[in-house]
Amino acid sequence: MAAHDNLQKAKATKNDEFYTQLTDIEHELKHYVEHFRGKVIYCNCDDPISSNFWRYFHLNYGYFGLKKLIATHYIAEGGAYTMEYTGGNNTSIYEGKVTKLKGNGDFRDEECINILKETDIVCTNNRHLAYFVSI
Repeated sequence: MAAHDNLQKAKATKNDEFYTQLTDIEHELKHYVEHFRGKVIYCNCDDPISSNFWRYFHLNYGYFGLKKLIATHYIAEGGAYTMEYTGGNNTSIYEGKVTKLKGNGDFRDEECINILKETDIVCTNNRHLAYFVSI
């Protein structure tokens, strides 16, 4: 009943910031291991510290044989950044090269579109985009 109450409160306050659960990601993406091998994965508008997509791909970077993992953190007021991971310490989700963005990290910004151009697969829970998009 508590989950239902939370959803009703979120609906009333227009708070739709729900995150995809790690277990849901695990259950779905384990079927696509061969599709990820050697690919650049982009988690756009995903804070790498709280994104379960980032967490899942970072912790399973070697298992998937990824080429690169990229996340851009959207911050409306500014201070947005991108984090890139190309291997190393898979156990620490904080491992990665952080670069400050000029814009706010909106997926429509030129900076983010340029990142998109080097990307093979986009994985996100952003409500404006598909859940799992292969480019």
